[in-house]
Amino acid sequence: MQTVEYAPGRLADVSGRPSQRTVLLWHGQQPDARAAVRPLAELLVGHGLGVVVPDWNSHADDGGRADLLKSVHFARERVDDPDGLVLVGWSMGGVAAAGLAIQARRIGVGFAHTVCLAGAFMVADPIFGRVPATQLTGDTRPLSPFTLLHGLADDVIPVAVSRDFAFALRQNDWPVQVVELPADHGSIAGASYDGVADRYTPADDPETLAAAADVATRIAAAPGDTTAP
Repeated sequence: MQTVEYAPGRLADVSGRPSQRTVLLWHGQQPDARAAVRPLAELLVGHGLGVVVPDWNSHADDGGRADLLKSVHFARERVDDPDGLVLVGWSMGGVAAAGLAIQARRIGVGFAHTVCLAGAFMVADPIFGRVPATQLTGDTRPLSPFTLLHGLADDVIPVAVSRDFAFALRQNDWPVQVVELPADHGSIAGASYDGVADRYTPADDPETLAAAADVATRIAAAPGDTTAP
């Protein structure tokens, strides 16, 4: 992977050709933490996918909104099929991905699939400032399917959060699959928690990498847009 600027002073790790199916992968709440999900990104590359992994700052005055939207436009400009992007977000990045997927038509973008890893759906997303379930209205008809992956050993965001969001999606006729995995909050994204530094870091232990490999396989197998127009 190469490291490039996706906006002035903002970095992203990228890999792939314009013709490849490409994943835009958002890390969680800690600022500028693209390295934490690098093991997952590398596993996705191993599946033949292009990958864009931007830093973003949830502690910015706008909650990271500008970073996230700039990364979307950067990723779309890199590929031959902009609406074929697979949007993947972990934790706070997961709730951001959910909010954007629901409101995609509002800002003129599209995604083939949205995958949320331990999404923090109980809080407001950093792009639109609302809990995603409250954004599900008649004006936000389904555009692309969701897959919600959540670890049964997650002690940061309970798996019930994904179950409840899936229920809200189904109530609004939005295609969604929930998969509960033998993972915790970090391992589902290929990261390990460093209690001393109070940060997630890229994992190198076999158990975490095995969990991330399972997640990468599921992302690579995610179908494209199967919803009704």
